[in-house]
Amino acid sequence: MTESILRHDWSLDEIEALFELPFNDLLFQAQSVHRANFDPNQVQMSSLLSIKTGACAEDCGYCSQSAKNATGLEAEKLMPLEDVVAAAEVAKAKGASRFCMGAAWRNPTDKNLERVVDMVEAVHDLGMETCLTLGMLTQAQANRLRDAGLDYYNHNLDTSPEFYGNVITTRTFDDRLHTLAHIRDAGINVCSGGILGMGESRRDRASMLRELCNLPRHPESVPINMLVKIEGTPLYNAEELDPFEFVRTIAVARLLMPRSYVRLSAGRTEMGDEMQALCFLAGANSIFYGERLLTTDNPEADRDIRLLRRLGMSTEQLQETEVKAAKVSCS
Repeated sequence: MTESILRHDWSLDEIEALFELPFNDLLFQAQSVHRANFDPNQVQMSSLLSIKTGACAEDCGYCSQSAKNATGLEAEKLMPLEDVVAAAEVAKAKGASRFCMGAAWRNPTDKNLERVVDMVEAVHDLGMETCLTLGMLTQAQANRLRDAGLDYYNHNLDTSPEFYGNVITTRTFDDRLHTLAHIRDAGINVCSGGILGMGESRRDRASMLRELCNLPRHPESVPINMLVKIEGTPLYNAEELDPFEFVRTIAVARLLMPRSYVRLSAGRTEMGDEMQALCFLAGANSIFYGERLLTTDNPEADRDIRLLRRLGMSTEQLQETEVKAAKVSCS
């Protein structure tokens, strides 16, 4: 496999065979492909803000924001524009190059979408890339976001089509694929991945990755989340996932989608530095940066910087931030 090979015809048996490789062989192959397509010591950083929290009509078994899950989360209305801009400015100052905004909706109304469009345009004016996750979209809504200059839209598949009904019943797996198609048809970059540790099998993890890599075009960003267990959700007592299985999934995602950014997303609070380092070795090259991921904790920004420095890794944005800080301290 080289930089020039992008496949969209992977079989489930082929992907399962990658999972079965000896751990060292799998990581060697994944790191080789990673180096052929990316700087192995550069990490892209994004920041995520919940712009509308709670009271979602969906019944996702992992989510604190579902109105059907008794998690005690207090619902909040859509944030004012000025508060969103202020949060984006802080994220940029800390080194994030992309600002992601999430709203707990099954799907946005056209009226709400216009308020979000104002946020996209304002964040763009700060010189940052923009990303949204708002639930399902119509083609007209996707086109409206394209016209506003949206760079990325996140809509995770979550898990395999076979296991999907065990996690969510209020919308179908095909509903998710339809939204991804609307995003792609509108010319917006796709951010789509899944959640591990929900009780799925390795075959389910392979099946989810097959759905992603066999899309007509690979997602530009592939977030791989570890389930964050939240009391009051149906998946609170899910069995712990073997950390090496998580790393294997990162490596297989890198092999299947060589030019996509593979992002370490939710669950990093439960990961030690050693596990995160293995994920970077396996081909992860993007993280969410900051103290919160929508409603769950994320490693503090300073911890992320320390870890990247210990590993001899950095980002262009982090380097620029450090140079500016040095200039200020010398003035």
